[in-house]
Amino acid sequence: MILQLDPHHIQAIAAHAERTYPEECCGLLLGKLGSGSSESRMVVEVRATENIWTQDLGDAIELPSDWDVTQHKHFWIDPREMLQVQREARDRHLDIIGVYHSHPDHPATPSEMDRMCAWAHYSYIIVSVQHGKVIDLRSWSLTEDHRFQSEDIWIAEAA
Repeated sequence: MILQLDPHHIQAIAAHAERTYPEECCGLLLGKLGSGSSESRMVVEVRATENIWTQDLGDAIELPSDWDVTQHKHFWIDPREMLQVQREARDRHLDIIGVYHSHPDHPATPSEMDRMCAWAHYSYIIVSVQHGKVIDLRSWSLTEDHRFQSEDIWIAEAA
């Protein structure tokens, strides 16, 4: 799978991640799926969302008691916001093709929580923010056996 982005998409994601540090940021990737046998997703718009993660959500999901349940370690997009963005995207002949979020002071690799909450057919961009600065950005997709695999990122040249 290949995720196609423009440089301004990466800049917007990085700015959001640095702005919300030391908490996780989150947002949606709007775009189009490749046609035919093409295994690509093309991002048209990056939509920042609010991280509404709370201790109560952690309790409702019944996370292991030894997990850190703060916004430093988790994110949650309001389902109502997700539905609203999905409607707006559909009106523009786009789809939600993925989700992005940051990992403050941790690598840009999926956590167990990321895997537990991931949906098939989405790209998952994870941004590593170390001491307030983005140092890495990677994309992942979920396999049929519910494991993450690295996804290639293709960055379009600026016009």
